[in-house]
Amino acid sequence: MVDEPSAHSEPPTQPARGRRRGAELERAILRAAAEELTESGYAGLTMDRVAQRAGTNKNAIYRRWPNRAALGIAAYQQMAAETAELPDTGELRGDVLELLRRANSTWSSPIGGILRALLAGARDDPQLLAQIQENSADAGSAAWLALLARAVDRGEASPEALHPRVATVAVVLLRNEFIARGYPTVPDSVLVEIVDEVYLPLISGRGGTGPALPDP
Repeated sequence: MVDEPSAHSEPPTQPARGRRRGAELERAILRAAAEELTESGYAGLTMDRVAQRAGTNKNAIYRRWPNRAALGIAAYQQMAAETAELPDTGELRGDVLELLRRANSTWSSPIGGILRALLAGARDDPQLLAQIQENSADAGSAAWLALLARAVDRGEASPEALHPRVATVAVVLLRNEFIARGYPTVPDSVLVEIVDEVYLPLISGRGGTGPALPDP
């Protein structure tokens, strides 16, 4: 696979600076990669352009990420992590709905634009597709399991609900709305439906206990 795209304008060159190392340099590289993805999509992402924008050299990038697929995924994950915060409304329904709303807002933002650029690039790039599949397999299960664990502590859910596939079903359904239906942003009514008609009944069915369902 050719790493260089056809004609593109030159990326901004960062001013000279002192030597950066470790986490500082990695943040600069990932920020530059995210900006390239936002402006040019995955087709325009090259190690040369990222190095120039970050004010470093390609070797510094290749030592950390072996190819542009790995770099693109890492850039998206870094930006997504910077916006991540676990809600705490005091009840499972409120927590899940709030986390879904944040995901919906994020995926409709420039960060979501980066994800869409990566997904579009994956159609013609098996290496990128493999990276996406490897890095999205758990659908961010840690945050969803944390919400469920709090619900278990409050007596809203049974410990049997603490399974990654159960925990992430709501966000997987939300992701499907973006991918299959092509929504620029998913209507809030759909988020409520996912929580009330799928997620909470599923939790209630695990172990015979669960949060109170909303009135029909």
